Amino acid sequence: MQLRISSLYALFLGLLILCSCSNPKKTSATLLIHGGPIYTVDSTRTTVEAVATKGYTILFAGSLVEAEAYKTEETEIIDLQGKTMTPGLIEGHGHFMGLGYNELNVDLINTTSYQEIVDIVAEAVKTAEPGEWILGRGWHQSKWDALPEDAINGFQTHYKLSQVSPDNPVYLSHASGHAGFANARAMEIAGLQVLAKDGIDKLEVEGGEVMRDKLGQPTGIFNERAQSLIRKHIPENTPEKDRKAFELAVAACHRHGITGFHDAGIGKETIALYEQMKAENKLNVRLYAMLTGWDPELIEEWYKKGPMVDPDNLLTIRSIKLNCDGALGSRGAWLLESYTDRPGHFGHETLPMEVVKETALNGLRNGFQVCAHAIGDRANKEILDRYEAAFTELPDLKTDHRFRIEHAQHLHPDDIPRFAGLGVIPAMQAVHLSSDRPWAIDRLGEKRIKEGAYMWQDLLKSGIPVVNGTDVPVEPLNPIASFYASVSRKTLKGLPEGGFEPEQKMTRAQALRSYTLDAAYGAFEENIKGSISVGKLADFTIYNQDLMTVEEDKLLETEVEMTIFNGEVVYSKKE
Repeated sequence: MQLRISSLYALFLGLLILCSCSNPKKTSATLLIHGGPIYTVDSTRTTVEAVATKGYTILFAGSLVEAEAYKTEETEIIDLQGKTMTPGLIEGHGHFMGLGYNELNVDLINTTSYQEIVDIVAEAVKTAEPGEWILGRGWHQSKWDALPEDAINGFQTHYKLSQVSPDNPVYLSHASGHAGFANARAMEIAGLQVLAKDGIDKLEVEGGEVMRDKLGQPTGIFNERAQSLIRKHIPENTPEKDRKAFELAVAACHRHGITGFHDAGIGKETIALYEQMKAENKLNVRLYAMLTGWDPELIEEWYKKGPMVDPDNLLTIRSIKLNCDGALGSRGAWLLESYTDRPGHFGHETLPMEVVKETALNGLRNGFQVCAHAIGDRANKEILDRYEAAFTELPDLKTDHRFRIEHAQHLHPDDIPRFAGLGVIPAMQAVHLSSDRPWAIDRLGEKRIKEGAYMWQDLLKSGIPVVNGTDVPVEPLNPIASFYASVSRKTLKGLPEGGFEPEQKMTRAQALRSYTLDAAYGAFEENIKGSISVGKLADFTIYNQDLMTVEEDKLLETEVEMTIFNGEVVYSKKE
């Protein structure tokens, strides 16, 4: 009898174990999203019906029926109601604190004339204390309706600006950041208003240019490294102002669906600010920060301690930013042949090329990615040459280096295949074409434009990914505008019909990937973000319409409806 009971008990226990094994309890989801097109940027399954998350990671992506198995009473449900979702967007090249400060200082990005700038500064003077600096950014003389009659080398002179601001020093950065415009008071503070009588020319700066009138007096325009003549006299920002700018930048990212940001060049003070914001749980954007190459001591310090790859995936520092030439707008981009609209002028080499070679070698030795700014064809060629020399010298260390060239805007045709051949990633901001192409042809001429400018498709076809972005605050932080430029190659006014050099357009899939998975790849982060895949971070962007199928002339009407960061809604558009 005892044997029979034992046998029955063993049978019951076995059935219980069998049942528990065949019906495992599934993990409950924190968030379940469904009800509209969801583009994953995952090649194994490009679209899904639903996504479930658990905390800050993706738990499931697939059919709604399967996703609902993860739903419990505690699961938050987001019904897209026909709206579209993609992975969280990544700004592949921008200036985070510049974004914040652009919202605090005078914003000139939409100005269309010199007079408009004068009027804006005149208004700022009314509320400024005497002697207080008035700072701004965003003007671009090539985007104005017309240049003033007294323009020199294609730039305005300071006289009208100085008339409305006699007691306040004024410094207004060009949209590109590669030139600046100072009034008489600012130049007086810098000791530059009157020509030196001691025979020493204070206006000569290696790697830069001070524009002068016929009498040799400064016009107020300071190009490239000459900007330091004025900038060193501008008072440093206060910690309170830095924190405010940081908070404004985070909020701006959320409004635009940006969950990751490649910050192109920061110094010691900014690093300390970011670390403090992280400690206070205010770092609600994933920052991939590049150390500024202008501070050799900082670089040496980081060589010794090595890259910082954040286990929390919020603040990673493992790259170095070098500034090697200027911008086309200020005629500072370094060219192989002179500017079509300024014969004899080739732009500026703003950093010695031996520094690029040395940094490339040290980057390989110490595990740091090198990201070099290059817009002109000569700058791109020279940097590729230095990278290649470093790879040849240290062949065992070049594996998966992911060195980058930031902008890669104008290339010699011979250098286009070298990117893929060397494994160098071009980080290109498509919206620059919309803003610059109408006047860039005056700088470079038709042949150079057609053969080597904004060569997205040729680079992609060669086998190298393209990282997209806006270069904010050079352009507004608007990924929709850059997406539109990527696929249309038109100005934001929809011109010309068919787009500029249409053979270089990206497909919509390529454009979305350049803002998500390829941007993540450019930061060694493709395994944790950039696509809607199980186990990756729960960062998503939700739009009011399907940007992958809507008619091209309606693309710019796309708006960000919601941003989800770390599995939590951080922005929701108010109706």
